[in-house]
Amino acid sequence: MSEKTSTCRNGDLCQLEPEINALKQEVEQLAELVSTDTLTGLYNYRYFSSAIMQELERSQRTGQATTLVMLDADHFKKVNDTWGHEIGNQALKLIASCIKSNIRKIDIACRYGGEEFAVILPSTDIVTSIQVAERIRAAVESSLLEIGEKDGEADSISLTISLGVSSYSNFQSDYDWHKLVEQADNELYQAKQQGRNQICYTPNETSDQQINDDEKSALFDMFRDPS
Repeated sequence: MSEKTSTCRNGDLCQLEPEINALKQEVEQLAELVSTDTLTGLYNYRYFSSAIMQELERSQRTGQATTLVMLDADHFKKVNDTWGHEIGNQALKLIASCIKSNIRKIDIACRYGGEEFAVILPSTDIVTSIQVAERIRAAVESSLLEIGEKDGEADSISLTISLGVSSYSNFQSDYDWHKLVEQADNELYQAKQQGRNQICYTPNETSDQQINDDEKSALFDMFRDPS
């Protein structure tokens, strides 16, 4: 009858294996804390600045576009002033949930700062990115935030967001990520100025095609989740 052999040849290492595994898990948890916004569970600005550089470099290698969506909660100061900072925090968490529910696993959602969020869409053209932005906008608009009870009934408020979209392709010689953020932020500002609860975008430099409201609606219907 053959004797059982241990997969670990060094007895001392075998004894230390549980501790080594525990340390590995602790390191992974610490790394996650460093890169995650504690309120929303999204990535934080520190992670964003690293990820956007990597994706633009990837675009240079692959020729596939990287698109950035910047979005901001509308009238957020009013929410805080009227219902308090805790309700404001709940509003940010609701927006974060809507973002996560409407992007792919490879997409990178971040809390950029305050009530502003950023979503990096790797290998995604401007047309598809506008569709993603519209799904997020519609999800926030259709969600209600419970704020307590009034006259014995649950009271709630609705939220809206404004979004700016800009895309980078490898034909552009300048791929400084700050420029991409600036473009998307400028589009976000335009969305605010034009009435909020809408999307503005930087047209793709390779095409003069403009995407009108009917085309946006058609795209939204095409990719809508039937569930």
